[in-house]
Amino acid sequence: MPQLAPVNWLFLFLLFWFIIALSSTLIWWSFKAEYSLTTASMPTSFSRSARSSWLW
Repeated sequence: MPQLAPVNWLFLFLLFWFIIALSSTLIWWSFKAEYSLTTASMPTSFSRSARSSWLW
């Protein structure tokens, strides 16, 4: 074991867990399901009136 200062051991400990968390997040993000809303089901009259004026 190398002779390191306690601050360096703390830095290495935090760096290790940061890399683990980052890797886990990237793996989760790559397998995350993609959800999207389809706008075809929305009536065109509602979307046209909602864009043209405020309700109040």
